[in-house]
Amino acid sequence: MNPQSKLDVRPILTLDAFTCFAAGALMLLGAGLLSPLLGLPVGLLTVAGAMLMPIAALFGWMSRQAAVSPALLLLAVVGNAAWVVASLVVLFVCKPSLLGVAFVAGQAAVVAVLAMLEARGLGRAPVSA
Repeated sequence: MNPQSKLDVRPILTLDAFTCFAAGALMLLGAGLLSPLLGLPVGLLTVAGAMLMPIAALFGWMSRQAAVSPALLLLAVVGNAAWVVASLVVLFVCKPSLLGVAFVAGQAAVVAVLAMLEARGLGRAPVSA
């Protein structure tokens, strides 16, 4: 890809929206079942799951725009980076089970990759009118 070409981040945002919704639904609806398996508090899983729903909606909406707003794309990158940092904090504060560590670290890794891919679109994404 040459430097003048524009990176279309919309497919990445679609994937981000899907992963947010899937993880959010799993945590929100399954908090009671997941809590003992993951060693994470029900409240944490419920709140995290609920937080992901509007984020999924925003990313889904962004992915359907003809041009992605650079400001919203930056918000997505910063928000995803904050999620990764918060996930690392959870690993140290909550002392999850081995399965919980895998769950938290796995989703943090996916979010980090999505943030990096979205960051590649900053400054090169088509600008909204």
